[in-house]
Amino acid sequence: MEQSASDLPHILTAHLFLPLEQMLIELLRSLRAADWEAQTIAPKWKVKDVAAHLLDTQLRKLSMVRDGYFSAAPVIASQSDLVSFINRVNQEGVALYRRLSPEVLISLMEFASRASAEFHLSLDPFATAAFAVSWAGEDESLNWFDTARELTERWHHQQQIRLALDKPGIMTRQFYHPVLDCFLRALPYHYRNLPAASGTLVQFDISGDCGGSWWLLRVETSWRLVASSPVEPVSKVIIPQELAWRLFTKGLDPAAAESQILVEGKRELGSHALRLTAIVG
Repeated sequence: MEQSASDLPHILTAHLFLPLEQMLIELLRSLRAADWEAQTIAPKWKVKDVAAHLLDTQLRKLSMVRDGYFSAAPVIASQSDLVSFINRVNQEGVALYRRLSPEVLISLMEFASRASAEFHLSLDPFATAAFAVSWAGEDESLNWFDTARELTERWHHQQQIRLALDKPGIMTRQFYHPVLDCFLRALPYHYRNLPAASGTLVQFDISGDCGGSWWLLRVETSWRLVASSPVEPVSKVIIPQELAWRLFTKGLDPAAAESQILVEGKRELGSHALRLTAIVG
């Protein structure tokens, strides 16, 4: 089993699902008819499309992982096969559930959210997950990581809705810090093809109350996230927390963000983080 190259603590997030989902339901109940058709930063999706996607993915995961029900699926032989498959089923789900009235959509989301929160709480966080976190380069993942990945999905899509409607975002440390921590677990895999001398350290700071510092260390022929290091970083990257989630979920072009991100030291090593993607699709 290939695990992510990290010495960092596990991210335990199952207890966050229900309060996060309650904020989403409360927001959706407040929308006017026109709000559902507001454009989000996802080019093909309006607010109702994002809500439909959130419902679809919860119901599909409950069906597959909790209930062991799998419909026919294509053979996945490569990462591009996986991306194509995920994009297709996501679009099919959006097309299906956006047909529903807002009232029906919300009622189904309430049911799915409660069931999903209960399911994630029931899992042994250190047992093997049904699905690996592919964007972190894992062939197998533990439940804690898959659950944290699921939280990033629920958080960032709700954030897309809030941004589209000019509503306050969920920029609290309780919710956003574990999302950032999960996103940055992709750094060793993202940097895998960048060579450096063993002992090279790169520091990544997400500025703001929800952020923190992460350190990526070159150990022989691979990169590893470490909790601390006596070595001075050869490059330091500072990303504002308002931009980080958009950058890592394809909601912001790296070139457009570059002027707002500080890279000190070896620019090639530091700026590579701007192209990190922590979603599939």
